[in-house]
Amino acid sequence: MDLFLKDEHFHVRETARRFADEVVAPRARDLDEREEFPHDIVKKMAELGFLGLPYPEEYGGAGLDTLAYAIAVEEIARACGSTAITLAAHVSLGCGPVAMIGTDEQKRRFLVPMAKGEALGAFGLTEPNAGSDAAGTQTRAEKVAGGWRVNGTKIYITNGSVASYITFTARTDASRGTRGISAFIIPTSTPGFSVGKHEKKMGLRGSDTVEVVFQDVFVPEDCLLGDPAGGFKAFMKTLTGGRISIGALALGLAQGAYEHAVRFSKQRHQFGQPIANFQAVQFMLSDMAMRIEAARALVYQAAMLKDAGRDYVKAASMAKLFASEVGNWVTDKAIQVHGGMGYCRDVPVERMHRDAKLMEIGEGTSEIQRLVIAREILKGA
Repeated sequence: MDLFLKDEHFHVRETARRFADEVVAPRARDLDEREEFPHDIVKKMAELGFLGLPYPEEYGGAGLDTLAYAIAVEEIARACGSTAITLAAHVSLGCGPVAMIGTDEQKRRFLVPMAKGEALGAFGLTEPNAGSDAAGTQTRAEKVAGGWRVNGTKIYITNGSVASYITFTARTDASRGTRGISAFIIPTSTPGFSVGKHEKKMGLRGSDTVEVVFQDVFVPEDCLLGDPAGGFKAFMKTLTGGRISIGALALGLAQGAYEHAVRFSKQRHQFGQPIANFQAVQFMLSDMAMRIEAARALVYQAAMLKDAGRDYVKAASMAKLFASEVGNWVTDKAIQVHGGMGYCRDVPVERMHRDAKLMEIGEGTSEIQRLVIAREILKGA
């Protein structure tokens, strides 16, 4: 896939890889063990321009493209899934709806500080009774003088307790189905907004995942994003773009685990020789390398289609589905190469395997991706 990269893509890769190796990797295990959010690492990512990579310079971004952003996520995930998902949730989800449907004033008010890395963003869609069925949103926004009064709960919100702004959906007209779901953005300091349960997770333990509660939150008129009837559609488009970054994250985890497995296979001796000499290990490494390259092709293709302004719905779902399953498979095989040592927390592949599992669930499960792909195939048949 390097044939399709430009100089700026190679520069982003080099910068992100060096940052991941020198800054992120040494902290990854500790963040996981302590379940500690990496405030200092996020600040350094902001200084490098990562928090606004695909957004225009006029709105605080780096002015690069989706492919450059996917490469950055991939490289950081090689070292730490928690740090990578913090970046992905901010860029794709927290900033995405504002960049897509926000007014110029809203972009300058909200997107500029987020793209500059002066503030983190979060994205509130999932609810206790609205997971894969996002249209089942029960959070309500009642029209009042000057704006709306919002009540409801969102769950599994990445960056929810560390974000300065949150974009979210709420039902403004119960009679209109998905066209009665609107999108909003507010500062998390708004009275009535609070953080509830902090999730105790299997993986990605260094990222922030919480419940957020809206209790009589007043949302001013100028915090509505786009057409009141278009919030659900905008959030679905946001998720489509976000699937590229989740695919990139899964790809990075797979690449990192594969590299650890290759190094270990050369260093570990059994029966008087490196285990890399054994055909059983060689077959695993070969399959890992092949699947990673195939996943990279799908992820990069989806990013390039998005950058070209072409339809990328099917490509994004394929990239997310395939890469997430590859990430889970490769990290599992990396543990197998390490043997008993791979099952222990002293080795990064154990953490990477736990981190990889969410990629098959978040931003649309593998089952939902197969439905999306089938729908796209059949609509043109």
